[in-house]
Amino acid sequence: MMNNPADYFAALLMGLAGAGHCLMMCGGLAGALGAKPSATELLTYNLGRISSYVVAGVLVGLLSQLAIAQFTPALLGLRFLAAVFLIALGLYFAGWWFGMQQLERLGRPLWQRLAPSARKLQQQRSLAGRFAAGVVWGWLPCGLVYSALSWAAISGTAAQGGLYMLLFGLGTLPAMFAFGWFTGAVQSILKAQGFRQAMGVLLILYGVWTLIIALRQAVAMA
Repeated sequence: MMNNPADYFAALLMGLAGAGHCLMMCGGLAGALGAKPSATELLTYNLGRISSYVVAGVLVGLLSQLAIAQFTPALLGLRFLAAVFLIALGLYFAGWWFGMQQLERLGRPLWQRLAPSARKLQQQRSLAGRFAAGVVWGWLPCGLVYSALSWAAISGTAAQGGLYMLLFGLGTLPAMFAFGWFTGAVQSILKAQGFRQAMGVLLILYGVWTLIIALRQAVAMA
């Protein structure tokens, strides 16, 4: 199960490294809050979004807990999967391989059903409406979120899975607040290919390191 502090660092790293991706995927959505939303509005919206991540993490953690209870080596398989996802995400960010887009397409049918409700909620001016809009937008098909969920599965428990996704969500906050408050110049830097490639390389290296550890564990168990 997830008891390595480095695994929690991976959650924050994915959220922080995805700054440019978040701005491109969610920036336009957050734009419906207004050109300069207040701190309260922006925070409420993002708390709703992060709450969806936590719910998804709890569900994934619970499923992995049940799987590991039936078949202990499943945890090692989940770690392999998480490492591969992280490497794929790094390649995606860097612009070297776009296989993650195929995964994002799988969630589009569900999103097409949710999108009208999300847009309607986002037009509301109340904080409750902002929060509800964030909750719905949290289910937007996103390779970054899918990768984070693959790591939440390593946790092996519902509580730890939820905690992992909470940390991931907190890691995405700087990018979302950048959209609301930072200048266009700062946003351009976060979206720049050079920044995305640097973050992609960082994720790839972390994924390779995780894969090596998993391979060593597999050899030790053989």
